[in-house]
Amino acid sequence: MIYTVTFNPSLDYIVSVEGFQLGLTNRTSSELLLPGGKGLNVSMVLGNLGIENTALGFTAGFTGDEIIRLARAMGVKTDFISIENGMSRINVKLKSIDGTEINGSGPDIDEEAVAKLMRKLDGLGSGDVLALAGSIPSSMPDDMYRRIMERLKDKNVLTAVDATKDLLLNVLEYRPFLVKPNNHELGEIFGTELKTRESVIPYAKKLKEMGAANVLVSMAGEGAVLVAESGEVFLAPAPKGTLINAVGAGDSMVAGFLAGWLEKRDYRYAFYMGVAAGSASAFSERLATKPEIENIYRQATNQ
Repeated sequence: MIYTVTFNPSLDYIVSVEGFQLGLTNRTSSELLLPGGKGLNVSMVLGNLGIENTALGFTAGFTGDEIIRLARAMGVKTDFISIENGMSRINVKLKSIDGTEINGSGPDIDEEAVAKLMRKLDGLGSGDVLALAGSIPSSMPDDMYRRIMERLKDKNVLTAVDATKDLLLNVLEYRPFLVKPNNHELGEIFGTELKTRESVIPYAKKLKEMGAANVLVSMAGEGAVLVAESGEVFLAPAPKGTLINAVGAGDSMVAGFLAGWLEKRDYRYAFYMGVAAGSASAFSERLATKPEIENIYRQATNQ
């Protein structure tokens, strides 16, 4: 079974407002309400690919209830822990003003709730897969990913980690199966700027030397790079298409890679499934569907 963890899931209210003006009443020209959060995005794309998985994490209040309802309506199995106080966050995303978002804070997550999550994770074992994605809320210990990896280190669980800087560096000693920084995050770790696929390779290899089995680097319009556990290096330009919504593209890449690996145990196939899934989500208003991913996979591999 694949499990994902989203500490702070959200309701994403995605709107277009033509001719937006500060200080005046603005009306939407389009609206979309979706469950969000990096781990939950991974779960939804895996579900779209027909792969059973369970989304773990924390929800609170009526917004938390709606996140669960929407996720289940999309075919995602959820096992969230309910927080008694506060409410799950609402993120407002203005499509018509590129990159403009207002993200909520979410509920405080206490030690008892963290302990409940840990007990759920104790049930994972050999053959299971766990994806950890996103930031850690300020109310939780900032070494949460490390604590989880320490707890699972002898259970033969495949782990995927999509996080930034210290969150990522602190788990490398536990040999995660997959890490997925983007080129900017990778450059930040090593104090350099990485603009080309070729420039990414030596730094991805450094993360591998530090413990990661597979290092998958997303580069938006520049494509992607994989330094695989086998020692192989794969590079791919970005598939052709119109960028509609970049939110969730990196999470989709993680889902596509895991799906590809679990299907064929082949790194080239997993890499291109990741590239296809990430691009398919970027080219769509919603997260990628299986037909969209398959179509872009054929394009990317000329099959």
